[in-house]
Amino acid sequence: MQFSKWVSDLNWRLLVILFSSLFLLLLYFSNYGAAGVIEFSLRKPPYTAAEEIRKSELTKSRIAVCLVGGARRFELTGPSIIERVLKEFPNSDLFLNSPLDSKSFKLSLLKYAPRVNSVRIFKPTPIPETESQVRVLTAANSPNGIQGLLQYFSLVEGCLTLIDDYQREKGFTYDWIVRTRVDGYWSAPLSSGSFIPGKYVVPPGSSFSGLNDRLGVGDYNTSVVALSRLSLIPTLDKLNYSQLNSETAFKAQLISHNVSYQTPAQPFCIVTDRKYPFPPGHFDVPVAALSSPGPLSGAKCRPCNPACTGSCVADVMVGLSKGWSWTPWTNTSIELCNAHSEWEVGWEEMFDEAAGKKLAQFRKRVNTMNVKQCVKDFKQMKKKAAKWDTPPLEQICKLGLGPKQ
Repeated sequence: MQFSKWVSDLNWRLLVILFSSLFLLLLYFSNYGAAGVIEFSLRKPPYTAAEEIRKSELTKSRIAVCLVGGARRFELTGPSIIERVLKEFPNSDLFLNSPLDSKSFKLSLLKYAPRVNSVRIFKPTPIPETESQVRVLTAANSPNGIQGLLQYFSLVEGCLTLIDDYQREKGFTYDWIVRTRVDGYWSAPLSSGSFIPGKYVVPPGSSFSGLNDRLGVGDYNTSVVALSRLSLIPTLDKLNYSQLNSETAFKAQLISHNVSYQTPAQPFCIVTDRKYPFPPGHFDVPVAALSSPGPLSGAKCRPCNPACTGSCVADVMVGLSKGWSWTPWTNTSIELCNAHSEWEVGWEEMFDEAAGKKLAQFRKRVNTMNVKQCVKDFKQMKKKAAKWDTPPLEQICKLGLGPKQ
């Protein structure tokens, strides 16, 4: 009898193990798609023990992600921000500050963000230029002159205002603020190593005689200095700074307030429609292929068939001013586009191949979107938000998609 009971118990244990294994197998395949595969570009990189510990610590922190800029090619960049920044730190709160234009309807993709805190989409108006701003800033190399710089600075500092307003209302302070751009395409997740207490982290390269200001990660105190782009101009004026572009003004802000910074490589690039000379000269801007192995650290990029690879890249990069538009390029991390004209025919397929099927589906979704679907998506996004300050949703959607339902 005892032997029979032991056999019965053993069979029961084996059944439990078998069904548990089947369940885990089914869970694996459900996560990796119906065909049992997932695009390589979306796999999580292997983490060291130290990185796992740091990641665990950050999941217990309060993190604000400040997203600024115009929507432009957001159907290409937005999904990568959701997957590789917001979902990488699912405890983070999203704060969006974006000017209204015909592309703003694309921001409805943020309904897929895990947490949406504050959304501000506004009609931009000219910013009066003060005497101190005219003395401190330069119109040189700014597409829209000093006004363009002021609009950009206002976007960045406006996002800090959204964060501060929410903090005051809730009675707490964020441990970290990540400031990134709407037009940034992320090829890999934001690293937990970018969160360094007492340091402000910015990308290397594209410094234009200052510091690359296309991404910033810092604790609250360093972030306040870094994001106060408009309100610190009078301080820079008193310190006799003058003729500053965006990057040199940014560096001056940090130095004048004793904020230390570090420049680790970052896996993102700025998707651009602008045209640039090719091959780039000493003070020209190189445009990387979005499919480059990277990390591209905020370099300008577009989907393309690379026109310059291997030794060609080395020849171009050594000819660039390292303190201007140069970007790290060793270990075949970069391939270059010929960006002297419009995006080439077939760029959609090039993007889809580089980004992978999961991100490509969002591009296709936006291409077939109508006003009704756009409004519906914004409403779902609005339900998540604690703060919402935008024009009427139909107005945002019709501006880019037309009146047809």
